[in-house]
Amino acid sequence: MSMIPSFFNNNNNNRRSSNFFDPFSLDAWDPFRDLTSSSPLSRDTSAIVNARVDWRETPEAHVFKADLPGLKKEEVKVEIEEDNTVLKISGERHVEKEDKNDTWHRVERSSGQFSRRFRLPENVKMDQVKAAMENGVLTVTVPKAETKKADVRSIQITG
Repeated sequence: MSMIPSFFNNNNNNRRSSNFFDPFSLDAWDPFRDLTSSSPLSRDTSAIVNARVDWRETPEAHVFKADLPGLKKEEVKVEIEEDNTVLKISGERHVEKEDKNDTWHRVERSSGQFSRRFRLPENVKMDQVKAAMENGVLTVTVPKAETKKADVRSIQITG
């Protein structure tokens, strides 16, 4: 296993696999995240804690999609913070109740809290943010404000 993260991975259709260089992401890069265990199982079970989010920009809006399998919309919060400049997606998966008569053979699904924060650009309509949850995928749409085009006028050159 490489101890150096791959910032130049071209296998994601030009998507960055790390937010290390992303000026809009407020999540800190954790250089020790993949060193906690050499087992792929440990990375899989932390999936909810490190919720994966795609952020794409269309001509009309910024669209965030978060994979939150098994969570209900009541277990997820979408908030706007810091003077309307930060989008925060957070939530928690609770541990299932255990019956003392049950015998567990394997536990791979994670539980716990997660939180992701994204600094938004200035050209957004914060009062029109919409969020929807379907099949374990949260979609947050932040519409863009129309930018005024500069007035251009010709100046007569005399001489």
